[in-house]
Amino acid sequence: MKILFTGGGTAGHVFPIVAVIREMKKNYPHAGFEFFYLGPKDKFSKELLLKEGVEVKTILAGKIRRYFSFKNVTDMFKLPIGILQAFYHIFIISPDVIFSKGGYGSIATSICGRILMVPIFLHESDISPGLANRITGKFALEIFISFPIKKTEYFSAKKMLSVGNPVRKEILNGSKEGAKKLFNLTGEKPVILILGGSQGAQRINDKILSILPNILKDYEIIHQTGQRNFEQVRKEADVVITEDFKKYYHPFPFLNETEIANAYSAADLIVSRAGAGTIFEIALMGKPSILVPLPESAQDHQVKNAYAYAENGASLVIEEANLRPHFVLERIKNLFSQPERLEQIAERAKEFSRPNAARIIAEYIVTYLSQ
Repeated sequence: MKILFTGGGTAGHVFPIVAVIREMKKNYPHAGFEFFYLGPKDKFSKELLLKEGVEVKTILAGKIRRYFSFKNVTDMFKLPIGILQAFYHIFIISPDVIFSKGGYGSIATSICGRILMVPIFLHESDISPGLANRITGKFALEIFISFPIKKTEYFSAKKMLSVGNPVRKEILNGSKEGAKKLFNLTGEKPVILILGGSQGAQRINDKILSILPNILKDYEIIHQTGQRNFEQVRKEADVVITEDFKKYYHPFPFLNETEIANAYSAADLIVSRAGAGTIFEIALMGKPSILVPLPESAQDHQVKNAYAYAENGASLVIEEANLRPHFVLERIKNLFSQPERLEQIAERAKEFSRPNAARIIAEYIVTYLSQ
């Protein structure tokens, strides 16, 4: 069985693919799978997928921006070239099925898959699908979605199956003791985990830095800054934090699977952007959170994701327009002053989780191929 995966743009497109691959290998060890991935050139994604035994092929992919940028001009030429490259790779690989996770890196592969009559399964993480998935959704056999059907926009209800977002279950393997060793935690204060997504969130970083001396008086911080922001954050933190409090602040450019598993286990509260992948990981861990959705996200999907998750009490939402430093600090202190509320939020988060999403998707694909 040859299965071709596609998607790309961020880690949020690749991590669910990894989760589905692991479920396939675990539950169907004798199926003789051959896994391929076709998407934009990305060192992080390539390394991650190669570890899973996936043969990685790259194509040019142009991002379609909804605002003026000179990059739109150059990217216009990437898509037709990417389509030709995808056509060649799909013809040579001859996959039995394509699984698309969306993102601008998936458009060429999905279009060529359609032309070559390869069955396509699609997963949409967000309430409001991006352009790539809106295109692919028109000819996909099945559209797996993360949120309830009544909340998910654009797609035909007849095609949708609500399964949740595929999450790597290995993130459950962390521990407080492991985190203490890994991050040199003191264990003296409650731990707050701050996440900005795989690419970081500079505006969240800036707000946290502005209250860092005050927040470290009562809490210990694990902070994923994003690769491109790390040095700046580290240098600014060194300036604003006194020597006595530096042991309570632990910045990292990116947290790998082992690190994020332990960070989740140690966290008493998580402050994060509202990408669907992170939301469903937080839910799986049953952790209370404050979500700060990215206001510029396509179709406002992060804002919609955040409120859909929070409406049953699974999280608090602070929109970026309200992200005043002392307001954030007050909300954090208010939560920790009500242990029973923190516990209730954690319970609602756990109730929201859909731990079997990857397994269900794997079953659907394998069942289809077995017919």
